[in-house]
Amino acid sequence: IELKNPADVNATTEKAYKQLQTYQAEIPRLFHCKELLVISDGNETKIGAIAAGEEHFTAWKTIDGETVSPAATLEVAIKGVFAPHRFLDLVRSFIVFKDDGGALTKKIVRYHQFHAVRKALETAVRASRPAGDRKGGVIWHTQGSGKSLTMLFFAGKLARHPAMQNPTIVMLTDRHDLDTQLFEKTFAPGAEVLGQLPEQAETRADLRELLKRGQGGVVFTTIQKFFPTREEEAHPLLSDRHNIIVMADEAHRTQYGFGTRVGETGRFVRGFAQHMRDALPNATFVAFTGTPLELADRDTRVVFGDYIDIYDVGRAIADGATVPIYYESRLVKLDLPEGQADLLDEEFAEITEDEEAGRRDRLASRWSQLEAVVGTPKRLAQVAADLVQHAERRQEALAGKIMIVGMSRRICVDLYDELVKLRPAWHGEEDEAGALKVIMTGSASDPLDWQPHIRNKERRDRLADRFKDPDDPFGIVIVRDMWLTGFDAPSLHTIYLDKPMKGHGLMQAIARVNRVFRDKPGGLVVDYLGLANNLKAALRSYMRDSETGAAPIANDELRIDELVATMLEKLELCRDAFHGFTYGSFLTGSPAERLHVITLAQEFLILRDYLEKGDHVIDRFLDHATALAKAFAIASATPEAQKVKMEIAFFQSVKAALQKTTGRARAGSDESFDHAIRQLVDKSIAPEGVVDIFAAAGLEKPDISILSDGFLAEIRDMPQRNLALELLKKLLNDQISAQKRTSVVQARRFSERLDASLKRYHNRALETAQIIEALIDLAREMNEASQRGERLGLSTDEVAFYDALAANDSAVDVLGDQQLRVIAGEVAATVRNNATIDWTVRETARANLRRLVRRVLRRHGYPPDTQEAATDLVIEQAELLGAEWAA
Repeated sequence: IELKNPADVNATTEKAYKQLQTYQAEIPRLFHCKELLVISDGNETKIGAIAAGEEHFTAWKTIDGETVSPAATLEVAIKGVFAPHRFLDLVRSFIVFKDDGGALTKKIVRYHQFHAVRKALETAVRASRPAGDRKGGVIWHTQGSGKSLTMLFFAGKLARHPAMQNPTIVMLTDRHDLDTQLFEKTFAPGAEVLGQLPEQAETRADLRELLKRGQGGVVFTTIQKFFPTREEEAHPLLSDRHNIIVMADEAHRTQYGFGTRVGETGRFVRGFAQHMRDALPNATFVAFTGTPLELADRDTRVVFGDYIDIYDVGRAIADGATVPIYYESRLVKLDLPEGQADLLDEEFAEITEDEEAGRRDRLASRWSQLEAVVGTPKRLAQVAADLVQHAERRQEALAGKIMIVGMSRRICVDLYDELVKLRPAWHGEEDEAGALKVIMTGSASDPLDWQPHIRNKERRDRLADRFKDPDDPFGIVIVRDMWLTGFDAPSLHTIYLDKPMKGHGLMQAIARVNRVFRDKPGGLVVDYLGLANNLKAALRSYMRDSETGAAPIANDELRIDELVATMLEKLELCRDAFHGFTYGSFLTGSPAERLHVITLAQEFLILRDYLEKGDHVIDRFLDHATALAKAFAIASATPEAQKVKMEIAFFQSVKAALQKTTGRARAGSDESFDHAIRQLVDKSIAPEGVVDIFAAAGLEKPDISILSDGFLAEIRDMPQRNLALELLKKLLNDQISAQKRTSVVQARRFSERLDASLKRYHNRALETAQIIEALIDLAREMNEASQRGERLGLSTDEVAFYDALAANDSAVDVLGDQQLRVIAGEVAATVRNNATIDWTVRETARANLRRLVRRVLRRHGYPPDTQEAATDLVIEQAELLGAEWAA
């Protein structure tokens, strides 16, 4: 647990995270058995795993799983996670290694998963008793919030629950690729959580054999394998045990209906739910879905029961489990024949929803008509031209991946050809080459020009791993239906839709861009077919108040034009900060001129901050500039953003320089600048990259450990006096921080002198020129102090303890300089030889070290009345050096 001072604006959770990374690098043995890492600044608390990126440290917002706190407080995290009965359960059942794009990563549960599993376990155990109703309930956790892991954790808890008596768990999906993906990417790597190896039923016969077992087993199957053979009127009984749990992924009424009457005779045709009941009459059914059940979905409720836990889009975004999704309409005109303008009506859109289940015969002719219109060469050329321009603007502001969804395989191939006409460099003959690929299935009977895009599963899997890798040049993929469900590529930030979609199929598709990744502010859906009404209808059912059951909330905030308005508002606030300052030469000048403007801009804002003390001018500007960067990262392809992108680059450049100059970091600020608009700013300044504050000020970058006379003279002669002061102040603070490891006494002495000088400056007792001279004198003294070890004949470590022992004047008078050097050497050796890996946190080890230090001091006649204070200083110094020594 790394805690930061809540009263210090610079002591952020970001700093706590980075400190933990430093500990892991310098003292790796400390982390071999660590299951959880916690970072907190008192106001915000987050929990993560070893090696997790900062974006994957998340809030724990509940203690009991019933009441959700609006704030991520330290108290809620400590009580909610570390109460022994919860913490032991978490360590035993809710930590797993998962395959993420070919690499195993450690995953820990989030609060909504933890409590959903515990609720589901209680419900399933009750429902599976002989007198139970066999309805385990429905868990609705929105896409991107970790549903697959929730299923794994739940299966593990079920498998070990004594009341279940070694149950058989049946994992049910409706598609082979989803079945394989859930099996290979989540459950197989999670075998330790399950306590057994899961198995995959390849055929109907396999399934029947696996389910005839007496006990145990985790069996993966598709729902279609429960269909009886042609010779069977109904599915035969496989097992009448009560400890069989069927876990269904994405439950919808088309899959789980009991049956319907067809034809003039009214013959009853059994549905899949009935076939499962015939095979497993006493099994309990639990559903996991990323899509809400429709109000009229009676069959699904009959099979599974009602919701037992809801984690909707609104809560996921508020918790940072997913990022918001924004919508942009870029319609390309359809040349529809007369009388066919209704081809995109609601009835027709249903074809897409059933397409993957093979139920599109009813509307096949109308689909073909629309496919012909959507896929005309003229229209695809227009889509390609717009898409290239839009995508390049997006990538200019936000590095990441892009997905394009086409209506048919033919359209996907033709669109690929149009795109590579415009950007030949995107093409690659081999799977390992090229930035653009089509992912689709096919056969040798498909047209010849499709064949380069038809790959077997192994090749598609390798491309999936490439696409998931944020650093791989494969950055744009065209799909028809593959990768639209159950596929996670967190760096994917934009999806272009050129295919009629609605309902859960549409939501599954757009959820590809809602994954958390680094500083990604949101995902963008670009619509070429006019799907706005379908999207609104879907969102209304996907965003409801799960605490009160209130009506669906509005989704106007998801429109790109709202984000553009936010961007322009933040731009005005940044302009206000520079009212009276002219930065036109940044917009039109050379890289050298732009660097000079950045220097002048810092001087201007630092002076305003000084003159308007208490108004926090710089802090407000940094906040506005950060919000501006996030809005621009999503809206970068809009005409409004393109008009002002150079102005935004100016504000981001000044923001980065000020953060370096003044040390006023913002949470996520480094990553935000490095990723979100990195390329835009790089192009504005120079090919070398982000602005260097020393180069901008016309200075050679200093070696912080040696503030040379030449460099200090350059600082004195800078025309921008306020900027010079801020640079010098920052460098001295850095030097003092570095010196603490060398000598806590010297660092404290210099820190007090720096604070006293700055206080006199802020009280107007010193002018800018005078304070610069005072700080230059201080810098020279610090340089001289760093050379003391050579003069005293002591090592760096020994000097630190010498300073601790010589801090008391009476000790110097009594013992003299030579004797203090001898004591310092012996104390340094004593501390080094007795510093264990965890001595700073073990009271017994600290007490032992204090005893040994006192013994050395007594033996050498150190004044008794000052021994306690000297020992305290020695231990404080040892704590700074001890971790390094122990490592």
